[in-house]
Amino acid sequence: MTPISPQQLLDTLNWRYATKKFDPARKIPAETWSVLEQSLVLTPSSFGLQPWRFLVVDNPELRAKLVGASWGQTQVADASHLVVFLVRKDLGPDHVGHYMQRTAELRGVPVESLDPFLKVINQSLDSARRDGRLDTWQTHQIYIALGQFMAAAALLGVDTCPMEGLSPAKYDEILGLTGSGWATVCACPAGYRAADDKYATTPKVRFDASEVIVHV
Repeated sequence: MTPISPQQLLDTLNWRYATKKFDPARKIPAETWSVLEQSLVLTPSSFGLQPWRFLVVDNPELRAKLVGASWGQTQVADASHLVVFLVRKDLGPDHVGHYMQRTAELRGVPVESLDPFLKVINQSLDSARRDGRLDTWQTHQIYIALGQFMAAAALLGVDTCPMEGLSPAKYDEILGLTGSGWATVCACPAGYRAADDKYATTPKVRFDASEVIVHV
C-alpha cells in the first residue's frame, strides 16, 4: 500500500465540512458507495464486537418523512445517500456467540479454542450491564464508525453531514425499528455539496493546536 502524503491528508480534512446543502441531482457512483459501505464494515470496535447496524435509507418517501424528525434539515432527503447509525441494545449472548462463530470461521480455529476470549468479553459486558452503562458503552462505539465513514468519504471526494439533530424515537418509528432491539443514534447524509452552499467556503473555526494538544 502506498500511503498518501501528509499534505494530502491535511488538504482533505480542510476540504471536508458539515455540508448544509446537497446537490440532489448528483449521485454517488455505485463503486464509490460500495467502498464507503466497506469502510463501515471495517470500523474497529471494542473486542471487535461491532454492536451496530448501518441502515442505508434508499426509499425517498421514508427520507422525506425523516426530514420532519430531523428538525427540518433537508440534507436527509437531498443527499445522494443517507446512513442511519443503529446500536444493538442490551447486547447479549446471542450476539457474542455469533461473533465467536464468525471469528472461528475466518481464522480457521475451533470455536472452543476461543473460550478464554469469550469469558473476558462476557465478564466485561456483565459488569457494564450491572452498572447500567452497557447501552451507553455500545452507543459510544457508533461514533468510531461515524468518524471513519466521514474520513473515508472525504478521501473519496464525497461530502457528508454528521447529524445528532434528530429525534431517535421518531426515526425508530418511521423506520420500523421500535421493539426490534435496534435503536437510532445518529445519521449521516452523503453526497455532493450544492454550488451555492455558502458554508463550503466559510473558514473553519478551530482552537489553536497549542490549546487542545498537550505533550507531557
